[in-house]
Amino acid sequence: MFLRYTNRKKDGKQHRYFSVVENRRLSTGKMAQRTVLYLGEINDSQQAAWLKTLDVFDEEEQRSRELSLFPEDREIPEEAVDSLQVKLSGLELRRPRAFGNCWMACRLWRELGLEDFWQQRLGEGREVVSWEKVLRLLVVNRWIEPGSEYRVHRHWFLDSAMDELLGEDFAVAEKDRLYRCLDRLLEHKQDLFVWLRQKWADLFHADFDVLLYDLTSTYFEGEMEDNPKAKLGYSRDGRPDCLQVVIALVITTDGFPLAYEVMNGNTSDRTTLRGFLKKIENTYGKAKRMWVMDRGIPTEEVLAEMREPDRQLSYLVGTPKSKIKQYEQKWLDLPWKKVRDSVDVKLFEDGGELYVLAKSTGRQAKETAMRRKRLARLLRKLRAMRHSLPSRDQLLLRIGAAKTAAGRAFGFVEIDLPDPGQPVTRESFRFRLNKTKLKEA
Repeated sequence: MFLRYTNRKKDGKQHRYFSVVENRRLSTGKMAQRTVLYLGEINDSQQAAWLKTLDVFDEEEQRSRELSLFPEDREIPEEAVDSLQVKLSGLELRRPRAFGNCWMACRLWRELGLEDFWQQRLGEGREVVSWEKVLRLLVVNRWIEPGSEYRVHRHWFLDSAMDELLGEDFAVAEKDRLYRCLDRLLEHKQDLFVWLRQKWADLFHADFDVLLYDLTSTYFEGEMEDNPKAKLGYSRDGRPDCLQVVIALVITTDGFPLAYEVMNGNTSDRTTLRGFLKKIENTYGKAKRMWVMDRGIPTEEVLAEMREPDRQLSYLVGTPKSKIKQYEQKWLDLPWKKVRDSVDVKLFEDGGELYVLAKSTGRQAKETAMRRKRLARLLRKLRAMRHSLPSRDQLLLRIGAAKTAAGRAFGFVEIDLPDPGQPVTRESFRFRLNKTKLKEA
């Protein structure tokens, strides 16, 4: 929409009539104009009011003031002070940058006291750029648009207003400086966790009585000769051929991290829990806490230590398969108790521990559907192999690929393969579904 005026001469005087007009694009590609509102003639008093239509808030003086707007065909009146004349047709948008979210993130950085926290620890040296500002740039990027340090250097810094907010030029985003900044944080890791934990508790009155503990791994492409922690080990990414490191993390139920550790790539999950129990107690003091973790993490010795009265610790962990078999008959004799829709449980105590058997019809239906889907796909592949009857070597390769795709569903099918040197026929190559095993599953 825009303002349009027409000039008319009446009784020897010039009259100017205004109207609000909008452009509409037609199916032919041409533009048609439609009058939205007829404003009529603007007299001198109304014209003066129209000239002052923009209220601007001056942050330095903390008050609002009016700026004048003028049409392109007029000069700025002499009585108009602090006014600008703008020709809209000559305006261009160059290097648009994100400002609002970056400003909010910097404000949050200061409200949490992190500016003073890091200035005291990183200090001011002979560096061209303060390390606190480099770190703030990295953290703001993680909050808004997480990416690698190289991406911050190559793209994100140029598309944001962080240069204005930090008062620094591109030197703050130099690639090597971003990477070196991370090395300086490691020695202050424990102080940072304590600081943020206290801030979290003060702001949200949060408690830390339930802790979630888990481990993961990340692998590297390359020799990693300068990284002594990069080792071959159990790969959760399915890359046992690559060197890796193991990362352990302790978080609250709200997702707030309390501790983490980067360990050697061949570290066993069962050797890590005792050290983290001690780390949390030394950092945050002893308290009544519950640890939630996978059954492959704790050992029976560590669980016995956690049950000691002076530790004030409890845990929720998956029962080992050996104990499931041991207590199977006790579970079968107990009645089910409904705790919510589609979820039933059985409870019993033994040796100071409470065992919970849970049954979810929704989860059961989901896993059954997934198993059936993979099993049906596997059977179709086997039927196709039995129809085409490839060579024995080719048959073994195709069965291996089908086994990888089927996962655990492959265990429900029994396959008879021809012996070495024996031709592949429909009699030498057979398969059948183990219905008993499938029913138990």
